[in-house]
Amino acid sequence: MSNLKKALKTNETKGNSVTVSKAYAMKQLMIKMNEEITSALPTNLSSERFEKVALTAFNSNPKLQKCDPRTFIAAMMQSAQLGLEPNTALGLAYLIPYEVKGINKVQFQIGYKGLLELANRSGKLKTLYAHEVRENDEFDIDYGLVQKLIHKPLLKGNRGNVIGYYAVYHLEPSGYNFVFMTYDEVLEHGKKYSKSFENGVWEKEFDSMAKKTVIKKLLKYAPLSIEMQKAIIFDESVKGRVDSDMLLVDREDESIDCSELN
Repeated sequence: MSNLKKALKTNETKGNSVTVSKAYAMKQLMIKMNEEITSALPTNLSSERFEKVALTAFNSNPKLQKCDPRTFIAAMMQSAQLGLEPNTALGLAYLIPYEVKGINKVQFQIGYKGLLELANRSGKLKTLYAHEVRENDEFDIDYGLVQKLIHKPLLKGNRGNVIGYYAVYHLEPSGYNFVFMTYDEVLEHGKKYSKSFENGVWEKEFDSMAKKTVIKKLLKYAPLSIEMQKAIIFDESVKGRVDSDMLLVDREDESIDCSELN
């Protein structure tokens, strides 16, 4: 049995039962893994800062405490390697607890704002944005040899229900592209490809996840930096060990968004 699993169990000391808290056990695990964690962290993030953020996320969510602790550390490392602090009000990234083959594990997810943050750092794109379209907005798209998108939100009165989402990028120094998905297409996509669709981020923040979906679809056609390529591969993955480059670690789940491969 590993030291971690021993720490998570109730120990007997001189006939007295001593319960080790999961928060303490997680802190001890990070101390034991300090060398591995430090080698994997980006230069702008100290192991002390990482430990603080990780423990805050761990201690604030009882569901994460029930997960395989190795997958929690691995998810935190993916977040750290991309420089996105998870489970904060900024919505840059999320650590999502869910069940894989009867075992509770932690899935790493990049938020809509996290993708925008990475795009801004990449230097490849001048702008990247996404918006919802409502039924009373003026909206028109043309495909073909010359693509065109016009969206004028209704400024006065009820804009109506959301009917779709689009994302647009502009390249430096010139060029652009866009994609559009109807509300039903986004909903179907989320249900099909997200293991944590129900009772997860999709349910709580559908608008943000919808914008993230159209952005990811759009980025398949964009010239991406290595960091952005890694971000898309990292997204919605479960991993069970730490490496100096988390991209080299095989996924333990089956939650790959197959639309990325089509």
